[in-house]
Amino acid sequence: MPDQSDLTLGGLTPDEAEREIYQHIISRNPEHDFEPTLDRVRETVDLLGSPQDSFKSIHLTGTNGKTSTARMAESLVREHGLRTGLFTSPHLTTVRERIVIDGEPISQADFIRIWQEVAPIIHLVDARSVENGGPRMSFFEVLVVLAYAAFADAPVDVAIIEVGMGGVWDATNVVDADVAVVTTVSMDHAQWLGDSLAGIAAEKAGIIKDGAAAVLAEQSDTVMPVLLEAVASRGARARWEGDSLEVVDRQPGVGGQLVTLRTDAATYADVFVPLYGDYQARNALLALAAVESLLADGGEPQALSGETVEAGFAAVASPGRLEVIRTSPMMLADVAHNPAGIDALVGALEESFTFETLVGVVGVLGDKDAEGILEGLEPVLDHVVVTASTSPRAISAEDLGEIATRVFGEDRVSVASDLPDAIDRAVQTAERDHDMGAGVLVVGSVTVVAEARILVDADKRKGAGQAR
Repeated sequence: MPDQSDLTLGGLTPDEAEREIYQHIISRNPEHDFEPTLDRVRETVDLLGSPQDSFKSIHLTGTNGKTSTARMAESLVREHGLRTGLFTSPHLTTVRERIVIDGEPISQADFIRIWQEVAPIIHLVDARSVENGGPRMSFFEVLVVLAYAAFADAPVDVAIIEVGMGGVWDATNVVDADVAVVTTVSMDHAQWLGDSLAGIAAEKAGIIKDGAAAVLAEQSDTVMPVLLEAVASRGARARWEGDSLEVVDRQPGVGGQLVTLRTDAATYADVFVPLYGDYQARNALLALAAVESLLADGGEPQALSGETVEAGFAAVASPGRLEVIRTSPMMLADVAHNPAGIDALVGALEESFTFETLVGVVGVLGDKDAEGILEGLEPVLDHVVVTASTSPRAISAEDLGEIATRVFGEDRVSVASDLPDAIDRAVQTAERDHDMGAGVLVVGSVTVVAEARILVDADKRKGAGQAR
């Protein structure tokens, strides 16, 4: 029988209770370790009264760009006047970032209360699964249930839901979404989704439901037929980038870019998007089309007002996506963790930033293509400091250093056993070469970016305290 001790939260402070709940959740199988079944999640939400059926939803999958697209869609829906829920992964600081209601992470009080309400059902399903020789619900399955319960409790009008991995068997896929969004599909998570691009595409196409709307990014020749077949077999109403959807124009600027986006419902000219890179303009296009499809009247996408689009995009932030986390020297953080993501990042860097010297702080997880990541970064980094986050999945700094030396050459590589040392070395190296125009880029995994943001934020608070 699963341990019930996590239900006893009486006498704990809210901070202690949140930590207790989170420690229980992460004691389960991690989100990247999942079985191809939705049975446990379906059973749990059924026992909770199917909270996922109480709101409209936009469901997003793809290899890169899901989180930014989800954040933009949520902001547009909220600006339209509807109450929103947003479920994304992973988190950077607190697990409550994954469950956002009306633009704010779920409150600590609501997180604790919702957990106490759903925990008995989760433990019941755990017990039944274990009795039948199966595992307890995983970390990610539990978070999905918490999110759907929180959205129904709020209640929200629309939930924007990002898959954790894949599509068909992703725990989020118990929702019958009104709109499915598929961003660009490329190779990633091969050990779980398969090493065939067509197979990965078929897995991701599993979020497209019968008769629903689908908004689809431009795809490779391998992926396109798979998505076309999924759309046809499910009678979905599809809108494609490069067909009815287009980024007509974009002009990089300070703090982001000015874009003109065309859909089959309207053309939105000279809209400011406070994110960098052509891929973020494409993500904005998908987000806009998804919201138009959500608001469809008789199946026809509905144009949004110019005021809604301008205000919705202007309010968007996407932490960890080419984010400036420090100045003097400028330090950027980006969660790109596969070669396709690195290629997009490099293009945005070259377009929007000018550095005399750019030093990388790179940490990579063991299931990722470390050599491909480093090869993509090599043309834009003058020097690289390789390190490891505290994640047990991280490649050791020493092993990553060997790979980096093959790519960069020995003279351009430093090895730091921990992230604080890596950041210090990178800053010193950047400033040694150029007092002005020096930059640092933290990249390679979500965990290394999350830990870097916490370290830099702590330094800022310490500096502010000393200044007072």
